[in-house]
Amino acid sequence: MDRRADEDVLGALEALLLVAREPVPLATLAEAVGASEAETDAMLRAIAADYRGEGGARTRGFCLREAGGGWRLYTNPRFADVVSAHVAAENSGRLSAAALETLAVIAYRQPVTRAQIAAIRGVSVDSVVRTLVTRGLVTEAGATAASGAALYGTTEYFLEVMGMNSLAELAPLAPYLPEAYDLQEEDMQ
Repeated sequence: MDRRADEDVLGALEALLLVAREPVPLATLAEAVGASEAETDAMLRAIAADYRGEGGARTRGFCLREAGGGWRLYTNPRFADVVSAHVAAENSGRLSAAALETLAVIAYRQPVTRAQIAAIRGVSVDSVVRTLVTRGLVTEAGATAASGAALYGTTEYFLEVMGMNSLAELAPLAPYLPEAYDLQEEDMQ
């Protein structure tokens, strides 16, 4: 390969690794960039060395490691204290009113779909549910048989944060929420 082609392949590898949610096997990366596994392995090792600051390059805030059966970008352990403080501060903020309302619906009606939550709240809840999942308060708890829609429920962390041992300790709110059969109609739409 010529220099320009090498740079394009290096860039493509970086782009693929940036969006990867889990380690990507060498064979998958090689196929994606149209290079042999040996060439791809050599390029990945060169990228990793560059990120470590070898050869006069500056040390980066991220590193490339081969782990878990593939390659993946990770934050540089050298900056773990800064990253930890930022993540803790970001996740320790108060929940918005919308997030609290959505969390209450999930806690009382779980397992529940996004459509069912939206029917109760009267607004789209996609981003709020994502926030609650990110904060570890809610998790996917299966899928509906009819539509395959994801069902959501609270986590053990939710109970811990709320100072409860079980959901049985939730205050009764049944008179304020629609009946289950009303929600099933919304799930079909």
